[in-house]
Amino acid sequence: MVRTMLDPYAILQVGREVSQDEIKRSYRKLAKAFHPDLHPDNPLSLRRFKDISSAYDLLSDEAKRQRYDRALAPAAADPAAPADGRFEAGLDSFFSGRGWGHRPDGSGPPRRGADIFQTLKLDFTEAALGTRKRIVVKDERAVDVIVPALTEDGQTLRLKGQGEPGSNGGLSGDVLVEIAVARHDLFTRSDLDIHMVLPVTVPEAVLGALVTVPTLYGPAQLEIPKGSNTDARLRLEGKGVTTPDGAQGDQHVVLKVVLPDPHDLEFLRLVEVWSRRYSYRVRPAAVEP
Repeated sequence: MVRTMLDPYAILQVGREVSQDEIKRSYRKLAKAFHPDLHPDNPLSLRRFKDISSAYDLLSDEAKRQRYDRALAPAAADPAAPADGRFEAGLDSFFSGRGWGHRPDGSGPPRRGADIFQTLKLDFTEAALGTRKRIVVKDERAVDVIVPALTEDGQTLRLKGQGEPGSNGGLSGDVLVEIAVARHDLFTRSDLDIHMVLPVTVPEAVLGALVTVPTLYGPAQLEIPKGSNTDARLRLEGKGVTTPDGAQGDQHVVLKVVLPDPHDLEFLRLVEVWSRRYSYRVRPAAVEP
């Protein structure tokens, strides 16, 4: 006898008219919530997780989904039959007559194993330059994840064949690793280029200076030209991200001139004396009173 299952739409908490994208989103949310790793001693969560995986295996395949819907259509059209009986009858017809499903004796067509979802947290530099990480998935298996350079926050890496084993000779599922990239205190990235804002003192901006700045590869020296101002843009060539094919980015540094403490009376007197002798316009004439 075929082993029946609950309505896959109800298991995934979606309606029958939803799109494949909505099915996928609901599956990922539920699979994370009931993953056995989060509930190691709860057999009900394990059973729910297996039901969720089976339901997604059916509904994520458009051909299987259409056959399933057609199998239940005649029963659903008979309002006189008991609801449970109509559903189970249609399910039996689908599983036994359509060549899809799980049988207690292990017969039937091959079934692909369920996917396993993991989240991997990376710092900014690891995501930008690439790295290799080891994660532990279900059954305490250690799996190596090769994170390529330029990996984005929210990106999913697929480890093919590392998920749940299949049945009846079916292929194993995959491990889907969602990347969470921590924000950096100084850096942002645009394609291959790294950007940062560098505070500088008034003497450094006016007189010029050689200062040390952080990069993805460690400290580097940056020359600030004399007479630099806030929003001046300087470049550290080759200090961005380098791809395997040799493309190379730069680090762009935007200066931010920072005044000394306004309670520094000596500095205030110097500015006051200087302003009596010199003046310069910084606003367009249109905004002058």
